[in-house]
Amino acid sequence: MERRSKVSEWFRRRRRTDGGEDAAHRDQLLLDAVAAAFPVAPAAHPFEYGCSCDRIGCPSPGMHPVSFAWQTQATTDPEQVRRWLRAQPQANFVTATGRSHDVLDVPMGAGAIALRMLEERGLPVGPVAACGPDRCLFFTATRGTPADEDEWWPCELDCHPETLEDHPGLRWHCRGSYVLLPPSRHPAGGRVTWISGPQEPLPDPLPLLEVLADACAAVAAADSPSERLLGR
Repeated sequence: MERRSKVSEWFRRRRRTDGGEDAAHRDQLLLDAVAAAFPVAPAAHPFEYGCSCDRIGCPSPGMHPVSFAWQTQATTDPEQVRRWLRAQPQANFVTATGRSHDVLDVPMGAGAIALRMLEERGLPVGPVAACGPDRCLFFTATRGTPADEDEWWPCELDCHPETLEDHPGLRWHCRGSYVLLPPSRHPAGGRVTWISGPQEPLPDPLPLLEVLADACAAVAAADSPSERLLGR
């Protein structure tokens, strides 16, 4: 039997299900994330041609938490999540990274290449989500929050909400950052969707980082002027 990759199966499912999600399914997706110990907090959502927040010219419509205290607010308490869902039925949701998980965030083209590479090498994929048409989120085990800050491992890929534009390629969301969770609505249209769900074990970030770096390099090489001139 012909083997089908995760990414090709996801694209088939996406075409069938992009028509929308009912409330019960939406709620269950968030509760599944909470059950996987992903701390969540309410976020703004796309509204008309902008954002549901009251900020004029919001730079990230529908992609930021509602509260400035989102790091304290983020929780894995399912009852609190149900209360938010009842009170804010249109809200998107974010998950705070750097606690129970980190997220490696790459362009969609690199994500598709990485998924094929991981399957070919027999490496664990872990939870993976498509965030809009252009980003792919790989959830990993976290580097943690050591009591001694001297133990903290700095990384030039570390990304915070205010530094997204500085990381157009590979981003590492850890402490102080967040990503949208399925089934949040994306301002570019459609919803954030799972390619591989939160029930999957979180992989070690370092082997995954190597694969994602290779995938990003392959996309960059394919987009180079010399490659385009050669028709590759």
